[in-house]
Amino acid sequence: MKVKDLFDLKYGVNLELMRCEETTAPDGINFVARTSQNNGVVARVKLIDGVEPQKAGTLSCATSGSVLSTFVQLEPYYSGRDLYVLTPKIELSFEQKLFYAMVINQNAYRYSYGRAANKTLPEIDLPSLEECNKVIGAYKVEKVNSKINKQILDTNTTQWEEFLVNDLFKVTGTKTTKIEDLQNYGKGKYPYVTTQAGNNGIEGFYNFSTEKGNVLTIDSAVLGSCAYQEEDFSASDHVEKLTPKFNMTKYIALFFVTLFNQECYRYSYGRKSNQIKIRNTILKLPVDKDKKPDWLYMENYIKSLPYADLV
Repeated sequence: MKVKDLFDLKYGVNLELMRCEETTAPDGINFVARTSQNNGVVARVKLIDGVEPQKAGTLSCATSGSVLSTFVQLEPYYSGRDLYVLTPKIELSFEQKLFYAMVINQNAYRYSYGRAANKTLPEIDLPSLEECNKVIGAYKVEKVNSKINKQILDTNTTQWEEFLVNDLFKVTGTKTTKIEDLQNYGKGKYPYVTTQAGNNGIEGFYNFSTEKGNVLTIDSAVLGSCAYQEEDFSASDHVEKLTPKFNMTKYIALFFVTLFNQECYRYSYGRKSNQIKIRNTILKLPVDKDKKPDWLYMENYIKSLPYADLV
């Protein structure tokens, strides 16, 4: 069975985030882009007259960028460029959709060096429904319990101020470590950070480190994906490091990760991130009465989100 046998495939609405109006209102629409993080959602935007969102329950699949990053979308959504919408031809459970999204994503290794999946996606082989159900039945899905902080914070960004990244972080490269060299040290506790967008950029854990933790890392090879590295680590080529010039907690770090990953749309069609571009990036931040970054707000905002106590 192939993808085209189980799903109807069509391109999404091909919007550009910069042409949409972002919002924090409850009636905002998810904007799904070609990223492998946050279920593909990079922002919430206002409904556009005459442009109907993709339906909830469909799968979004990136054909370039983070190729074959595939997610089940539980809410109506707008899609960015080079994104396929997969609509099941038969009724599938949520678990079945998750299974097939995972299977499609596992073919991503075939699309390296800028190769897109727009023509070959329909022909990718899929396990049968019988095989799918066997896998699903072998695992027990348990709900993760979290004490959700119901604190309500003002998310009006109109009062936020612009700050230059170079004023907030020292931007440098990391020492390049080849993965074959790590085999000499064996598996261990230190992350090996690469340019992959998923899994916090981590390829594995070894008994070797070259960089200090509590920093942000940005890949300068693909989409400019940002991640927070709490522990000491080593890194592959094209991993840039942002060392804070302020007292950065992990919650403040995650606030910045979200802001940086919203900038990923700038790095497409062969345009890469680099240290100069990162230093010159301007971010809008909440400010205190003295117009300085409001670190307490950033920390409390992340802590107020569902499952923040599990971070």
